[in-house]
Amino acid sequence: MTLVTPTTTLLTAPKVLLDTLHLAYAAQALPNWLERASSEELGYSEFLVGVLEEEIAARASAQTEKRLRQAGFPYAATIEQFDFRFRPELKRQVVLRYLDPTFVEQASTLTLVGPPGLGKTMLAICIATKLVQLGYTARFVTAQDLAGQLTRAITPLGRQRILRPLLACDVLVLDELGYIPTESSFGPALYEVIASRYERRPTIITSNKSLSDWSAITRDVSLAAAIIDRLMHHGQMFYLKGPSWRIKGHTTEEGTTAQPEASA
Repeated sequence: MTLVTPTTTLLTAPKVLLDTLHLAYAAQALPNWLERASSEELGYSEFLVGVLEEEIAARASAQTEKRLRQAGFPYAATIEQFDFRFRPELKRQVVLRYLDPTFVEQASTLTLVGPPGLGKTMLAICIATKLVQLGYTARFVTAQDLAGQLTRAITPLGRQRILRPLLACDVLVLDELGYIPTESSFGPALYEVIASRYERRPTIITSNKSLSDWSAITRDVSLAAAIIDRLMHHGQMFYLKGPSWRIKGHTTEEGTTAQPEASA
């Protein structure tokens, strides 16, 4: 038996029922599916599955968009936009491993080190975005913003309110570590974040400082060593080098292509 074209009354009743069941996306898709059922002579089961699949797909999309907003990425970026030809030191097949649920399940870490303009932040966002699309939660924060929030936190409770989302999210991106000097209180907070996530949840860090210089960030050699030890135990570090993304393709006043600055 196939469905026939409904009257306005027949259309209204199912939509009311779907709305009552909080199936808003299915209710929105219902008219198109009724027309399709009539023109293609769909069976009842095929029609019902189609309408409910619309609800499931729309809910999944809405949840992904919500997680992306909560992540706080400064801009949108996907791995398809990352030009691996411009960063030959990054092997595409190696990087793609971090776009897999295994990265989250194994609570691995990824540290990207190099001068500004090499695409460290973009790559971190690309990886975290893919994991959000796979259903995980993420948070993005720069070291400067985190340090500023901690400085303004007057009480231990206020401090924990700042750190709690960073500890609870599935994937944490800590960006620009070492770019700007921080207060002495930042080192212990950074250690708490890394130690609390260690072997529990993955962390991605970008920094312009070599690991040997991280004691200047934490203002404590032992603290820096403890942080690095945890990051490297189940993680990997990439040193990026080469020309800057930001001057890629730019031209000089004479009209010739500008030569990218060599990294330090």
